[in-house]
Amino acid sequence: MNAISVAQKGYASTSAPTRTPRSVEYEAVARITHRIRLAQQEGEKGFPALAEALHVNRKLWTIFAAEVVDADNTLPAKLKADLFSLAEFTRHYTSKVLARQAPVDPLLEVNTAIMRGLRGGA
Repeated sequence: MNAISVAQKGYASTSAPTRTPRSVEYEAVARITHRIRLAQQEGEKGFPALAEALHVNRKLWTIFAAEVVDADNTLPAKLKADLFSLAEFTRHYTSKVLARQAPVDPLLEVNTAIMRGLRGGA
């Protein structure tokens, strides 16, 4: 290391970049979507990991549903209703996937659309 690189490190900002609630939500959806995709790619042997990832995904959507019905939530009413409907769809459809009666792809599509929406306004 030379003196310049030592000085740059010494005077570099030590604070982490500020994260917005939107970016935190994006990261949560992205992480769980990635876990679901990885488990899906494993086929039948990945079903236990898929079940675990879907359980976490359902919990995340339950949190989203609770947030949109909160009286202090300032999102537009139509958006809140749409998000609540997606949470309900996710809850019901996850049961079908876990019962091996439906493919996981629609859940991945919902999460991907949410990520696009969160990233578009980020």
